[in-house]
Amino acid sequence: MSIEIIIVLLSLVAMLTALIMDKMRPGMILFSVVVIFLCTGILTPKEMLEGFSNKGMITVAMLFLVSEGVRQSGALTQLIKKLLPQEKTSVFKAQIRMLPSIAFISAFLNNTPVVVIFAPIIKRWANYVKLPATYFLIPLSYVTILGGICTLIGTSTNLVVHSMILDAGMKGFSMFELGKVGIFIALAGIIYLFLFSKKLLPATRPETTNEEDGDSSLHLVEAVIGPRFPGINKTVGEFDFKRHYGAEIKELRRSGRTYTNLSEVSFREGDTLVVLTDDSFIQTWGE
Repeated sequence: MSIEIIIVLLSLVAMLTALIMDKMRPGMILFSVVVIFLCTGILTPKEMLEGFSNKGMITVAMLFLVSEGVRQSGALTQLIKKLLPQEKTSVFKAQIRMLPSIAFISAFLNNTPVVVIFAPIIKRWANYVKLPATYFLIPLSYVTILGGICTLIGTSTNLVVHSMILDAGMKGFSMFELGKVGIFIALAGIIYLFLFSKKLLPATRPETTNEEDGDSSLHLVEAVIGPRFPGINKTVGEFDFKRHYGAEIKELRRSGRTYTNLSEVSFREGDTLVVLTDDSFIQTWGE
């Protein structure tokens, strides 16, 4: 076994350990491994930088911009509201209306924003029609994955593999070529969800709350601070987070450290906040 293989194996083990322990940001961990490979000569500078010019990765980045534009337009929000029945219905009938449409949307948009947009809406709707939200949230996640395998742009993995095939000098995928197999897999998966999701998923789940709050409608949510957050460089004491967002901060996480004594801690871009809130916070935070 050569020294390069030993370095790669040790680096991969260290990377997985660091990811599991959550002591650093995942991006920093992965970048550190790449730097190790560069310093030991396993990767050349040209090889390291080639990933940033990969057409598949650039296309994925562009699709995220398109998905964000669609999210902010509110078009998907209005669509899912029209799909959801507004009177008493059964789980099966609601899933029949919801899941195929979401799978179709996910075939042309990135999975993550589809779930982010639909999840809070579906949860509020389920409470309104007195149906367990647990019967819809896991199926929502699965159908976005199933829909994504039907087209070239449905998921980032398809685009990256397509780009690697082109780099190898072979003919890549057409837009709907993956659908020759993916549609049948998606149909089988959706039918399985129709038949077994109600049997396998729990009707209720315990909310993650502080008992001292005594409000079962509240639960803990993680939110990442972006560059437009108005409280950046202000301390938690200076910026009234609860007045702005209606949520109470329980923890602040930064670079693998967790802060619970928050009075003198300043907000920074990229910090992860653990807040106690209801579902309305998700929509407010995203705006």
